[in-house]
Amino acid sequence: AATNNGIGVAGVNWSIQIVPLKFLSSSGSGTLSNAIRAVDYFTNLAAHASAGENYVATNNSWGGGGYVQQLSDAIVRAARQDVLFIAAAGNSASNNDTTASYPANYSTTAAVGYESVISVASLTSSGGLSSFSNYGQTTVDLAAPGSSIYSTMPGGGYGTLSGTSMATPHVTGAVALYASTHQSATAAEIRAALLASVAPTASLAGKV
Repeated sequence: AATNNGIGVAGVNWSIQIVPLKFLSSSGSGTLSNAIRAVDYFTNLAAHASAGENYVATNNSWGGGGYVQQLSDAIVRAARQDVLFIAAAGNSASNNDTTASYPANYSTTAAVGYESVISVASLTSSGGLSSFSNYGQTTVDLAAPGSSIYSTMPGGGYGTLSGTSMATPHVTGAVALYASTHQSATAAEIRAALLASVAPTASLAGKV
């Protein structure tokens, strides 16, 4: 989507380059091995970035399956390259503190000394927690708009979709926007700035 042209939609961060990494089919199926390859591809770009390039974060609007050490290791490798892993909390209206949802429940703190994973719940347009959204006082970090989000659709049209997968890109965009004006900030510093700038709402008390 081009920005400031009066057509369709614009993202949170208007001037940005996105690396699209496809490992899911149009029906939403894919393999874990290809998910790992996608994360590692971005990490490799970050490791070999030239002057003026800043690979800040991956947007992970996907989920499913249990804990897998190889994927955890890939997220840790990304964290070591100062890449944040922004993840959709899930759409089962469940508590991720008690029933883990992956990849949102992965953690890098023990391995690299800071948490690179940011787990995102979904808000309605009135600021309430979306009925479908997963939550978790300790494992879900914040919420962003995810109900009836108007965006581009396959084939060139526009439409609305709902899910924590719609909420997550708002956060990834905000992270990239902050990085664009704080180019020396580390991933840990960007995460801290993000969480320090949220607006607490009653609907999320005890939820994130």
